[in-house]
Amino acid sequence: MHDDHLHDHPHDHRRLGRELDLFGSDPLIGAGLPYWLPAGAAVRQALERYLQDTERRAGYRHVHSPVLGKRELYELSGHWAHYREDMFPPMDPDGAAPLPGDERAPGGEHLVLRPSLCPHHALIFRSRPHSYRELPLRMAELGGMYRAERSGVLGGLTRVRAITLNDAHIFCTVDQVADEARAALALIRRAYAALGIAPARYRLSLPGEGGKYVAAPAMWRRSVALLREVLDAAGLPFEEAPGEAAFYGPKIDVQIADPAGRESTLSTVQIDFHQPERFALHYTGPDGAPHRPVMVHRSIIGSLERAMAHLIEHHGGAFPAWLAPVQLAVLPVTEEQLPQAEAVRDRALALDLRAVVVSPDRGTLGARIRDGRLIPYQAVIGPREAADDHLALRLRDGTRLPAEPAGAALERLAVGVGVPQG
Repeated sequence: MHDDHLHDHPHDHRRLGRELDLFGSDPLIGAGLPYWLPAGAAVRQALERYLQDTERRAGYRHVHSPVLGKRELYELSGHWAHYREDMFPPMDPDGAAPLPGDERAPGGEHLVLRPSLCPHHALIFRSRPHSYRELPLRMAELGGMYRAERSGVLGGLTRVRAITLNDAHIFCTVDQVADEARAALALIRRAYAALGIAPARYRLSLPGEGGKYVAAPAMWRRSVALLREVLDAAGLPFEEAPGEAAFYGPKIDVQIADPAGRESTLSTVQIDFHQPERFALHYTGPDGAPHRPVMVHRSIIGSLERAMAHLIEHHGGAFPAWLAPVQLAVLPVTEEQLPQAEAVRDRALALDLRAVVVSPDRGTLGARIRDGRLIPYQAVIGPREAADDHLALRLRDGTRLPAEPAGAALERLAVGVGVPQG
């Protein structure tokens, strides 16, 4: 991760990540493999909680699957043929080193780090019989995956080698595809509103020339028509982008822009007729016969790493209160109020608030208030507040709220900064 080549923009997420102690990197861990410090981990965990709660309320069921899979799995899915250059080489667990890509030891079991989650989810679906009455079956996972990005393109959180993907796959009938894709797009738009961000544009990503794409013209025509229908029904302007589709199907890409105007994809909705065929997926229809489901691939915010980079830059470190690494700073005026300040912090922690005490040894009261300018709420504890067990909350914009009993103030604050309802 090239932190020595920071952009000049003051809101560049790499600069803010270092200044705000959100994340870092170390050559001994490796390029493109950032670690999260407590403040950054708190933001990330709040984001994860929001996504999982939102998905659960929308009828998704969460699964967990391993980050490794046999090479044969990705040969079956098509990743090995169409996506191999972005995958790490196979490993032989009985050998001493990774194997060259084309070698296969007799009887050996070659494992690869997965570049996506969909093959695992296809196998999870296939592991049990399913009736048409169970469809749509919405399967979600916050899962790790790995891509062999070249060193020259790595940077900050936007291009990394270890990715945590907010992924989901909806297994449904052909008649349900449009409605499910439309609902997934609506879920993405609601999440953006909760996160305080806006898409730069919507893109319909289509296949291009070359062997990157599965050769199935009828399948592509059908999938593209369905996604156009979804975008038109939502009344969203979009641009077509040949050559940007996934190898197995077209997709709606929700594009975002960084402070310098550079675009990247944050969210996707994809329609896939290919992998259900490859994995021989089926459900039992009302006629008692087996039928092929369709897979809708859907990611509300794509990778957590890229989402975090955008949130850091968009908000300049002043996150919405529900995402902020510290939601409440308690500032005793003098050492005498330190016990009361610590008691307030402990009561806040019990209410699931992220709270800290900023003690007088950290500087004057004015300096401590200024240092905490990105914290959504501050509470100054002077002799009067300590004696009365009251709090007068100060907002990030400088607004001071009237003093009220500490218990009532903290309970109201806990409700106000809770994870938004999806």
